[in-house]
Amino acid sequence: MKRILLIAFVLLAPSIAFADPMDLPAAVKDAFSKAGLPVLREKRLPKDFTLNTVNATGGNRITLSGLKGKVVFLNFWATWCPPCRAEMPSMEILHQRFQNDGLVFLSVDIMESSEEVQKFLTKNKLTFTTTLDTNGSVSDDYNIQAIPTTYIIDRDGKIIISSVGGRNWNTPGMIAAFEALLRNGQ
Repeated sequence: MKRILLIAFVLLAPSIAFADPMDLPAAVKDAFSKAGLPVLREKRLPKDFTLNTVNATGGNRITLSGLKGKVVFLNFWATWCPPCRAEMPSMEILHQRFQNDGLVFLSVDIMESSEEVQKFLTKNKLTFTTTLDTNGSVSDDYNIQAIPTTYIIDRDGKIIISSVGGRNWNTPGMIAAFEALLRNGQ
């Protein structure tokens, strides 16, 4: 009986549709791959955190899990980091373009003062939400080894992309990839 089941499985296996562990539309995967940012093989659950925003005079705090239902662009950085500074203008352009379409930019500055970070944001006209990891605990939880490090989190609250190093986020390929991700309800 085992032999018959094994033969049946081998013969039928090509016609059995196995679920994609990533569960993302092919158009989204293809778009990010063409933009040079392939998706992960499996979605990962990010570690939740709550941090103060830079201008937290009124106790403004952001909790990552509170953003579930939106696509989150999570970026770890510091003002002294040249690749971080270089990619920020392209992040701002993407933020302005997609902020009303369900894409939330959440930058996490690592171990700098609010005044220092606010000065940098103002000077560079950056308007996306910026939080302060003042003691480095969140970056430790994410095992950040180099900055900038960026994660793209889907609407289900799972990491689908991980990127280390600076990049130009405002390219036609990258715009098409985020359009595909936002359009396909992921």
